[in-house]
This record gives sequence, structure tokens and C-alpha cells, in this order.
Amino acid sequence: MKPLTLEMSAFGPFADTQHIDFSGLGDNPLFLINGPTGAGKTSILDAICFALYGKTTGNEREGSQMRCDYADDELLTRVIFSFELGHRRYRIRRVPEQQRAKSRGDGFTLQKSEAELLRIHEDGKEELLVANKVTDATAMVEDLTGLDVDQFRQVMVLPQGKFRELLLADSKEREKIFSQLFQTHIYSRIEERLKQQALDIKAKARDMQQRRQGILDTAGVESIEALQQTLCELAAPLALAEQAKLQAVAAKEQALKALEAAKTLAKEFDARQKLQQQADAFTAQEPQQLRLQQQLQLARRAEKLQPAKHQLQQWQLELTQAQQALVNAEQQQLQAKAVLQQAVTAQAKLPLLETQKQQLQLQLQQYQQLQPLLNNLGAQHQQLKQLERQIQAAVASEQQQRQLLQQQQQQKTAFNAEIVKLSAVASKMAALQQQQYALSRQLEQRQQLDQLNQQQQQLQQALNVAEAQGKLARDKKQQAETEYKQLQLAWHQGQAAILAKELTADQPCPVCGSRQHPQPAHSQQSLPTSEQLDQAQMQWELARTEYDNIRSEYKSLRDRLQPLTEQITVQQQQLEGKADQNVAVTKTMLDNIGIALQQAQQATEQLEVRRGELETLELNMQQSQQQLELWQLQSAELQRNASNIHGILSEQQRQLPQEFQQLDAVTAEAKLTQALSDIAGQLTVAAQQIDLIQQHFQQASIAATQADSEANSRMERLNAAKVHQQQAETEFLQQLQAAGFNDNTALEHATLASAAMAQLEQQLRDWEKQRDQLIGKLEALQQKLQESAVPDLPTLEQRLTNAQRHWQQAESAWQQLHTQMANLQRAADKLQQEAQASRLLEQQYAVVGTLADVANGNNQGKLSLQRFVLSVLLDDVLLEASERLALMSKGRYRLLRKEDRAKGNKASGLELEVEDAYSSRVRPVATLSGGESFMAALALALGLSDVVQAYAGGIRLDTLFIDEGFGSLDQDSLELAIRTLIDLQSTGRMIGVISHVSEMKEQITTRIDIAKQVRGSHIRVVTP
Repeated sequence: MKPLTLEMSAFGPFADTQHIDFSGLGDNPLFLINGPTGAGKTSILDAICFALYGKTTGNEREGSQMRCDYADDELLTRVIFSFELGHRRYRIRRVPEQQRAKSRGDGFTLQKSEAELLRIHEDGKEELLVANKVTDATAMVEDLTGLDVDQFRQVMVLPQGKFRELLLADSKEREKIFSQLFQTHIYSRIEERLKQQALDIKAKARDMQQRRQGILDTAGVESIEALQQTLCELAAPLALAEQAKLQAVAAKEQALKALEAAKTLAKEFDARQKLQQQADAFTAQEPQQLRLQQQLQLARRAEKLQPAKHQLQQWQLELTQAQQALVNAEQQQLQAKAVLQQAVTAQAKLPLLETQKQQLQLQLQQYQQLQPLLNNLGAQHQQLKQLERQIQAAVASEQQQRQLLQQQQQQKTAFNAEIVKLSAVASKMAALQQQQYALSRQLEQRQQLDQLNQQQQQLQQALNVAEAQGKLARDKKQQAETEYKQLQLAWHQGQAAILAKELTADQPCPVCGSRQHPQPAHSQQSLPTSEQLDQAQMQWELARTEYDNIRSEYKSLRDRLQPLTEQITVQQQQLEGKADQNVAVTKTMLDNIGIALQQAQQATEQLEVRRGELETLELNMQQSQQQLELWQLQSAELQRNASNIHGILSEQQRQLPQEFQQLDAVTAEAKLTQALSDIAGQLTVAAQQIDLIQQHFQQASIAATQADSEANSRMERLNAAKVHQQQAETEFLQQLQAAGFNDNTALEHATLASAAMAQLEQQLRDWEKQRDQLIGKLEALQQKLQESAVPDLPTLEQRLTNAQRHWQQAESAWQQLHTQMANLQRAADKLQQEAQASRLLEQQYAVVGTLADVANGNNQGKLSLQRFVLSVLLDDVLLEASERLALMSKGRYRLLRKEDRAKGNKASGLELEVEDAYSSRVRPVATLSGGESFMAALALALGLSDVVQAYAGGIRLDTLFIDEGFGSLDQDSLELAIRTLIDLQSTGRMIGVISHVSEMKEQITTRIDIAKQVRGSHIRVVTP
């Protein structure tokens, strides 16, 4: 894996966006990452590791903690890393979780972590591999590189504090690393497969043994022989139990049949009683049914009168409608006569309209004959106008092109002047950068000094406050102590006085035992209570604790003040007499230099842009001159064509009538068109008026005739309706009296709807039908039961219960023996099957178990199959590493693989030892010094890189970053280490080194310099 570009925004110490182009360092470069402490050298490696895996090199900080405190709120923390794997290129963008400014309004919102991975093809097209998901991007990077984050730190990025891990790793950890690098997982899978197969066989055998024992336990026997004997003993009792069960079943079925017959007879007696009750209920309903029959008879008589009543109502409605129709017909008759009179008056105008129509038709024919000539003349005029517009456009374009050429000439002059001016500004960039760096360093030191002075003042003020508080606390402690001791003395004296009051003559004192009490103690003041004494003691202890705390804080402040004062002195010496210079003035100078530097940078960029624009402008001027000549030729050609058309138009216009000759073609044609349109419109209006007058007269005549006829018809209808209404009314009254109704009200009360009558009639029929059916069932059931008695159900039920109990006992006895016999037989069959399967498993384990033990290291050497393969590969790595270590250590050290077996159950076979040529002894690598460990770890990493690529799986270790160790080397070892790195560079590796050693800066001229400033660091790439 080779890095191509790295872009960091608001990451670590970088407040803005910083870009590193690794391809600009040269092919397979050896470069130094240089800068002061805290500038951000390790942050470059953190950014690469974070972009790939979402974690930093040291793993001390999460990605969400890498945001720069000085970054603008609008700038999002992110890392974009482009790298190369073989011949394929990829780019990954990763954004950690962070607080970002809201796009709308004030405040912040949580930005979730993101990761985007793309592949960049040779034609520049980009293929999206992972769109947003962080875990998917990390997993795909691990698949592409063949390394997880821990392995990446150990073999490609050797960070601070992690450099010796690869060298001092034990067999288990080194096995994990090497198996990933050399892709030896197949051997591990073989181990696991054999081990799992052996475990499966053992588990099956164990399960089989448990099943066999479970079968015997379930059968209730101890062995297969006991099982066979029990089967023979159960045969005779099982046959007797089966015969007893059959007899009990027959007795139970006979008792069940007798009980069922008795229950049926009892149900019939109950049914007879219920039928008799229902028959009595029907007898009680007969009066109500009689009233319903009378209501139905009245409704039927009323129904017969409904046709006469309906006929009367219809003729009454017909009479009303006829009267209204006659009134309407008379009104229409009057209106039709008035309209007819108007039509007769309008018909007298028809002769005059016909004459006007003939005159308009003659004028229309005359104008239509002029239309073809005017159309041709209009086309010629249109063509002439088009040519004139083209001439004007050509002249305007010619003039515009001349102006453009003049503008381009002026712009060329301005570009030349601006290029001279920009060159002068850009030449000041180097001097301004030096001034900016010096002032930035001075400002940073001065700000640090101000911070230190401020801290000193704060500490001195806090020290003075603590001193004053200490004096007050001491006085308070002494006062509380005095008060407590006074109360304590008073309390003891009071206790003596209280005890003296209890003394009695000739009685021993509880204190001294004396029977004489010459001077008993007494107290004149009030005695303190135990609570008051405890309160005073607590106040004294609190005051003492407060005093001790303040005194401890005073000592702590005094101890902090002394080194701070020494640090201020050192800082003042570093400023070299500039400690009193105003910070605002320095900032102003720095801002001015920054503005000037920005202007110089912009001038440099604009200079390149202007030079390119000048070349483009000169090319455009040549094109403009050519275009101007083309416009001039086109304008002359259009003028000739316009002159020819002018002659043709003059000839055609002389052929027109006098009234059109003074007009231009367009106006004449428009006038003719308008005249034709007006005449056609007048003809249409005249024809429409004639047709309308004729149609109106015909319609008015017809309407008047129809209105007279309609009025006569309505009068006849009215007379007929009166006669029919009188006849219908006489007939209805006669039928009403004949049906026995006094008036129409009685008829309305008796009238029922057809549905109601049908429902009432159906209700009467249903009642009679149900009554007849009930009486028939009752008579039939009485005849059936006249010779039967009520059965004794309890006796029959008890007999069935006894039969069922005997059957259940016989069934249970047989079932128990049958189940026991079946279980024992199944157990015997299963045991035979299990014995055959067990013999097959024993044969399999004899082969698979042995192979699993050998492959998994359960052997004398405790060496697994994968570790054996890796030990061979490690030997190759150590051969390469030992060559470089011998060179860097001047032939003293050589790395070896420890072949002795580890103690206990610890994995072995991949530990390292070092051979010391000076002492001719082999010792552990942990005994090497710091510098020696660095050389050994570096040699091991380089040897591992060579061997991994030689064995080639898909892993390529084309890059190595080293973040510590060179400071522990002496001058000779340092030169040898640098020579080793240079040799490695020539074999196609990219080597990046972070070091403060000045000799490294002198010998490695390709650098990435990091300038540390107050509000964020900046990166500058330096190449020879």
C-alpha cells in the first residue's frame, strides 16, 4: 500500500484544511516529518490510520476527540486519503462524530460518523464501493490491505510506544500477525476441521453411550441380559389380562344399551307433559283469534271500495289540471298573434336586402382578381426586407467584431501590465514567509509568557489569600480549643460536685473508698451539659481541620509558584529582549505580513492564470481578425442582391390600379385583404338577415295556428273532465252505503294495507295449523305410552358404572403389561442399533483423532500445523532481518527463532532470541537496550516486508512510517540505520520518518515541515 494524497480538515492541531501530495515527494521517497513538539507530526500518521480504520495509531484518542479547538464552527472535521494497492487506486473519506453548526439558525447539532470508499479507475472514473456505513468501509479496507488496525500499526505504521511490540510479541500474537500476512489460514482451518471432526466423533460416542444407558434406565433394567429375561416372563400374564379385558368390554356394552333405551323412554314421558301444557295455552288464545278474524273481514270489505275511491280521486285531479291547461293555452294564443304581426312587418324589407346583396357580390369578384398580383408583390417586398435585415445584421456584426478586436487589444495590454505587477508581488513570498514564521514564533512565545505571568499573578493572589485565611483559621482554631478546654474543665468540676452531693457519712467514697469526707467538692457556676461539651469539641476539630487544609493548600500554591517563576525566566531569555514588546503590535505586524503573504500567494496563482489567459487571448485575436474579414465579404454580397430586387419591385408596382400604386406591397395587400374581408362580411350579414326574416315569418304563422288549436283542445278536455268527476262521485257514494259504512271516515278506519292484511291472514292460518299439529302429536304420544311405565334410571346408571369400573380395571391391567412389553421390545431394538453405530465411530476416531492431535500441537513438540509452517516462514524473515541488523550493529547481533519448548501449556515455536557475537551467547530479545531494540525492530519490520512480498499473497508492504527510536542511537548506528533506509528506498519502498535528531534533517532533504502556530499548525512540503 502506497499513500498518494492526504487531506485533513480541522483534524488534530490543524485548524484549517491541509493537503499533502505524497506523489510529489518522488518515486519511493525517503522523507522526514519535521516540526516542533506538539506541532502535529504524529497527527499525520493518526490521520492515515483513522482514514483507513477509524482509529488513531496510538489508540489513546477516538476520532471524535481529534477535532481542532481552533477550527471554525462551519468547517467539518474530516480526513480524505488516496492510496494505491498494486495497480489499483482508492480514495476513502471519513468523518468522525462531532458537534457542527446548524445549517439554519444558531446552535449546534450532532454530526454522525461517516465513511465513503471509492475505487479510481485508470480513465478517471470513480466506482463507489461503500456509500456511508463506517463498519462496512473498515471491513473492506481490511479485505483490501489484508491487515486489521493492530497489524497495520505493527508492520506499516510503527507509532510512539508501539515500536517494540512486533519484536517482543509471544508465539500466539506473532502467529496471529504472520498468519494474516502470509495467508496461512488454510492450515488453521485444517487444524480446526480435524479438531472439530475429532470432537464431533467423541461427542457422538459420548452421546451414544448416554443414550444406551438412558435406554436401559428407561426400561428399568441393568443390562441387556436382564432385559431379555423380563420379556420372557411377561408373555403369559399379558395373555390372561387380554382375555379378562374382552369379557369386561362385553358386559359394559350390554349395560350401556339398557341405559340408553331407558333414557329414550323417559324423554318421551317428558315430551307428553310438555305437549299437554302447550295445548292448554292454545285453548286460552281462542277469544283473541276471534277478534282478529272480525278485523280481517272489515278490511276485506273496505278493500273492495278502493277502486271506486281511486277513480274519483283521479277525475278530481284531471279536472284541476284541465282548468290550469286552459289558462296557459289562452296566454300562448295571445303571444303567438303578437309575434305574427311583427313578422309581417319585417317581411316588407326583403326586396331592398336582395338588391344590396347582388351589388356586394359584383364588387367581391373585382377585388379577387387583384389578389394574385398583390401576393407576388408582397413576397418580393418580404424578401427585400429580409435582405435589408441581413445587411444590417452583417454591418452590426462587422462593427461588433471591430470593437471586440479593439477590446482584446486593450485587454492584452492590460494583461502584460498586470503580469509585470504580479511578478513583482510574487517575488516577495519567500521573504514574507520567513518574517511570518519568526513573528509567529515570537508571538507564540510572548503569549505563553503572558499566560505564565497571568498564572503567576493568580497563584500569588491565591497565596496571599491563603496566607490571610490561614491566620484567621489559626486564630479560630486557638479560640475553639480554649473554649473546649474551659468547658471540659468546668464539666469535670461539675461532675465532682455532683458526686459530692451523693456522699453519706460512714459510707465509702466511690472514687477513693474513704469513709471520711472532710471537704466535699462544690460548684457555684452552672454546669455544661454533655451535648455542649461535644459541640465545643466538634467546633474545635472542625477549626483544626480547616486550618490544616488551608496550610496544605498554601504549601501547594507555594510549590507551584517556584517552578512557574523559573519557567518565566527561561521564557524571557528566549525572547532575547523582546519580552516587553506590545502583543497587539506584534499581532498587527503578523496580520499585515499575513495579508501581504496572502496577496503574494494570490499574485503567484493569478500570475499563472494571467499567462494562460494571455495565450488564450492572442489566439482569440487571430480568430476575431478572420471573422471580421468574413463579415465584410458577406455584407457586400447582400448589398448586390438587394439592388436586384429593388428593380423587380418597381416594374410590378406599375401594373397595379391607381388606388394601389402609391402604396407599398404590404400595405396594398393588407388593404385588399381588409376590403375582401369587409365585403364577405357584409354579404354574410345580408344573407343572414334575409334568411332570418323568412324563417321568423314561417315560425310565427305556424305558432299562431298551433296556439288556436291548443286552446280549443284544452276547452274540450275541461268539459269532459267535469262530466266524469260528477259520475265517479255518485258511484262511490252508492258503493259506500251498500258496504255498510256510514261515511268516508269509517272506511278509513277499517282500511288496512295489503301487506298488513296478508300478515293478519297468515297469522290466523299459522295459529290454526300449530294448534292442529300439537293436538295430533299429543294424541299419538298418549296412544304410544298407554302400556308403558316410567323407567328407573338411577338403578340402570349404577349398573353401567359398575360395568365401566370392571372394564377400566381390566383395561388398566392389560395396558400396563402391554406397555411394559412394548417398551422393553423397543429398548432391545434400539440397543442393537446403537451397538452397530458405536463400532463404526470407534473405527473413525482411530484415524481422525490421531490426525487432530498432531495438527493441533498435542504432540511432544507442542507445535501445531500452522505454527510449523509459520516457523519456516519466520526463519526466512529472520534471515533477511539479520542481514540488516548485522549491518546496523556492525556485525554484533543476529536474530534467531527460539526452538526450545515453552513451559507448561504455553504456545511455542515463534519466540525470538538474539545472538550476541561479542559474547558468543544467545539471549532473549527483551535484554536489548533501547537503541538496540530499535535497530532489531526496524530490521525485523524490513525483513518481514521483503518476505511477505516475496511469498506474495495479495499483501504488499510498500510503505513504512517510523515515529520514534532514532534518538536512542549513537552517531555510527544512526548513520548505519539511515543507510539501511536508503537501501530499502532503492528497492521500491516509501519510508517516512518522524525524528527530532538534527543529523536526520541534514541527511534527509525531502521533508514535510510542520509550522506550529498559535491557532493551528500548517504543513509545507520541501523537496530538493
